[in-house]
Amino acid sequence: MPNDAENSPWTMPVTEALRAGPDTRVADIDTDATPGFEGDKELGTRLLEERGTYLSQLQEKLFANGRSGDRRSVLLILQGMDTAGKGGMVRHVIGQVDPQGVDHASFGVPTPEELRHHYLWRITKALPRAGQIGVFDRSHYEDVLVVRVHDLVPERVWSARYDEINQFEREIVENGTTIVKVAMFISLDEQKKRLAERLDRPDKYWKYNPSDVSERALWPAYQEAYQAMLDKTNTEHAPWYVIPANRKWYSRVAVGELMIDALERFRLDWPAAMFDVELEKKRLALS
Repeated sequence: MPNDAENSPWTMPVTEALRAGPDTRVADIDTDATPGFEGDKELGTRLLEERGTYLSQLQEKLFANGRSGDRRSVLLILQGMDTAGKGGMVRHVIGQVDPQGVDHASFGVPTPEELRHHYLWRITKALPRAGQIGVFDRSHYEDVLVVRVHDLVPERVWSARYDEINQFEREIVENGTTIVKVAMFISLDEQKKRLAERLDRPDKYWKYNPSDVSERALWPAYQEAYQAMLDKTNTEHAPWYVIPANRKWYSRVAVGELMIDALERFRLDWPAAMFDVELEKKRLALS
């Protein structure tokens, strides 16, 4: 159901509350905050479910129109440090819609084949098809984050990628895909807590990577890299939304609202029948 503005816990449009701006400073982000939202975890959890039903309805219209020749799609890009909640975002937000309408891709360490190509090669292959919601769990931004922090290529190489990424995303948008870029930020203490939970629970061992602890020593370098990412790739055609992610319930509600906003902007209706409805009713009655 569309949001009832009078009864909504959002004090402003989510796109305004979370949009990165020229004054956004990664080091100053209050990762416990709930920008634009007046409510607690109980309300947020209930709202996520209620709005999930509406999100699913919008996604079905997108899928139906895609089957009827509409070339539009939505791409959700999730970036964040380890344990920021990217996987949970996919499960609890995108998991509310029909999976046949979702193109999901997770980008980890490049394979030998991927390394033989331009860094955008594997990204291009995974772009959402017409009528689909695409989800990138990490993305081409790894090539200006991890690559930068670990000096995997010379500075002259990774520093040129910001403009290249902006042009790449512009082309994606011009081809009919709306990009929703989400940068999820947690505190160093919250990450430690979540890593400890993985070590305390056998059902979480599979999510733990010993390298995550080593990466914590590079936190200041990652903050610099994320700051540069926001400063250099926050464009009108593909803006960044900054999500304080210590409170998982809030980050999920916020991203759900961003997806609803993107789909509502399409002003979708059900596609018209490509056949004579009355004739088909008669044919079916006689069959």
